[in-house]
Amino acid sequence: MRRTIMALVGLLTCGNVHAAMAAGPPAGTVSGIAKDSLERPLAGARVRLEKSDGVVAGRATTDDQGQFSIAGVEPGTYAVVAEKDGFETATSVVTVSATEGARADLTLASTTALDVNVVAKRLEEARISIQPKIGASSYEFSREAILSQPGGDNNTLSQVLLQAPGVTLDSSGSGYLHVRNEHANVQYRINGVALPEGVSLFGQAGGLSPRLASKVELLTGALPAEYGLRTAGVVDVQTKSGAFERGGSASMYGGSYSWLQPSAEYGGSVGPFNYFVSADYLQNSIGLTPAAGRSIHNDTKQGHGFAYLEYLLDSTSKVSGIFGSFVGHFQIPNSIGQSPTFTVNGVSDFNSTLVNETQFEQNYYGVLSYLKAAQDLALQVSLYSRYTALGFNPDPLADLMYNGIAQNYTRTSVATGVQAEASYVLNPQHTIRAGLIFSAEHASVQTNSSVLPTADGDPVSDIPFSIFQSTGKQAYTGSVYLQHAWRVIPSVTINTGVRIDYLDAFRKEWQPSPRVNVVWTPTPTTTVHAGYARYFTPPPLIFTSTAQFNQFADTTAAPEVVKNATVRSERANYFDAGVTQEVLPGLKIGLDGYYKQAQHLLDDGQFGAPVLQTPFNYKWGYNYGVELTGTYTIGGFSAYGNLAAATQWGKRIETAQSLFSQDDLDYIYNHYIHTDHTQLITASAGASYLWRNTRFSFDFLEGSGLRRSVVHPNDSTVRPYQVGNLGVSHKVNLPGVGKLEARLDITNLWDEKYKIRDGSGLGVFAPQFGPRRGFFGGLKLEF
Repeated sequence: MRRTIMALVGLLTCGNVHAAMAAGPPAGTVSGIAKDSLERPLAGARVRLEKSDGVVAGRATTDDQGQFSIAGVEPGTYAVVAEKDGFETATSVVTVSATEGARADLTLASTTALDVNVVAKRLEEARISIQPKIGASSYEFSREAILSQPGGDNNTLSQVLLQAPGVTLDSSGSGYLHVRNEHANVQYRINGVALPEGVSLFGQAGGLSPRLASKVELLTGALPAEYGLRTAGVVDVQTKSGAFERGGSASMYGGSYSWLQPSAEYGGSVGPFNYFVSADYLQNSIGLTPAAGRSIHNDTKQGHGFAYLEYLLDSTSKVSGIFGSFVGHFQIPNSIGQSPTFTVNGVSDFNSTLVNETQFEQNYYGVLSYLKAAQDLALQVSLYSRYTALGFNPDPLADLMYNGIAQNYTRTSVATGVQAEASYVLNPQHTIRAGLIFSAEHASVQTNSSVLPTADGDPVSDIPFSIFQSTGKQAYTGSVYLQHAWRVIPSVTINTGVRIDYLDAFRKEWQPSPRVNVVWTPTPTTTVHAGYARYFTPPPLIFTSTAQFNQFADTTAAPEVVKNATVRSERANYFDAGVTQEVLPGLKIGLDGYYKQAQHLLDDGQFGAPVLQTPFNYKWGYNYGVELTGTYTIGGFSAYGNLAAATQWGKRIETAQSLFSQDDLDYIYNHYIHTDHTQLITASAGASYLWRNTRFSFDFLEGSGLRRSVVHPNDSTVRPYQVGNLGVSHKVNLPGVGKLEARLDITNLWDEKYKIRDGSGLGVFAPQFGPRRGFFGGLKLEF
């Protein structure tokens, strides 16, 4: 009761204060305040009071608080004019009566772009504050770090992310990443807005180019409540903006494997409007991971387009638009020395190096956002949409002879949604954050399959016939979250939250997921974090199998196992703890450990005729590991190193059983097995040295090898590998033109011939080799 009374007294007091302020200055006085466009007080502004005939009735100069007052003013109407060097003149009209003065608040806009830059920076910082990374394991790649790699921003986004511990690249051409031994389960965001999953396979992370990034951040571990659905890793790309990166560049890069890669970008500002656009094109003869020791039938043509547009409405708000595209055409690599299994139209022999399969992918997305940041409140609302399409074209004769099916496959997906998030600072110790994310997606699949008729499993004719199938599915996901960050003492912050996720797709599922993270900074150079997160991970709708197997009965495409339970959402408990220590100025090391226990563990495999990922579930699974990381920077020298040991196990395949043999299902029913993408040891390192205008860079990757099958599924590994890359770049100034950069890069420096997979792992249908040594060079003009 007492609190209620005190609150009412406070409101009445505030009301009296506001009433007093609204009463205005006393008679004969004109007063007010002069501010810049950021609402900061302007000291030293010259203020004058003019009559209608231009006669000056009074003058004043603003004080350190931007305030001014002119007394002895007779009743009448006046123009209040404020001037200050470097700012535009501001004017306000006031009326002074016989009983009351007048007040004029004036805003002076800067005549330079300084205010626009400051506003843009302030709003960007407000946006970032909505989505804190409290307690998560975070790895940040600045623009400098991206350019310091061999290849620079000609690399893919996946190659940038390999600088983080525990990140493994499965197929070098597809950009398919494993973070902490998880299969996929990676979410991509642009400026904090989650992009709907695309149907693109080979453009996975390649759908986003590092060329558009001013910074890339990878979050993993026990994530705060604002992150969900895809939780193995969150890749947030902060885009370049014309507010900070004015000017542009044009470059040409190329070399081995018929590599040709032109690109261009440009950014700038027009008043409160900022923009950045980029585009690149790539063609080469090593588009995907080769299926043999050398690249055969592996040409690709790809292109990216991107635009970031931003309009500053005022000092506290802005609207922005993000638009991007990825288009890729890929030949599917061929194997050597394969023998056909079936006879088709009297033909029983075919050279496997001449098989002609191709895949075409398109990926388009757009995001419109409104951001408001006023005092203690920050709010962002975004509408987004994404369209993706994938088409697989078989080699009709060869596919039938080798696989017993030649399938034309088209899959499209349209996803739209809204993401609204806000943070409110109650006081320096308490911050509340909340958000809502809703997405609707429609996926459709059309297949036309050529197969041969069989009886008791044996072909009865070598004349194929066709089976056409068309399916579609509408899915909805919805998430809400609420969390509270409490700074208990200056060195300890506890972030607690809960999110609720709902899925309506092939199944209707939902789950409340509590989260808690603690961050302790006992010294300015030491940070300790620990957290727990409950995760809910639905299967990706775009790759969930919709095949109707009854139509393939008594054909060469009939599955051995006819049971095909619907894929489920994974539910997991995740624990993570770590410490980072700045040992010396510029030298920082970190140690992190994690443990995950899952029900309905999600995994993907490559099944069927097209080269696609199809999800399935293990009934139980767990994943644990430890990571050691270090960075060192001094002057023009920087270096990093990572070492990770981890494993993931699964038992009892409970969904999509038709994708497997009965022997594999029987063994996995009673035994835990390594998932096919498990790699026990992963290491990466790199160094860069800038000497005058020349940069030398080197990076190194090592892995103990992904899984293969010898006696039982995934019971062994392929041979370990070590790959190094070297780069040199040099800049020169061209008077009146700009800066010209020349670079030379060597990939796989010692020409290591290594297998990423041998084709025997569970759900792995073909061998995959890493690319051999390559030489590349380029020129880039900055203007």
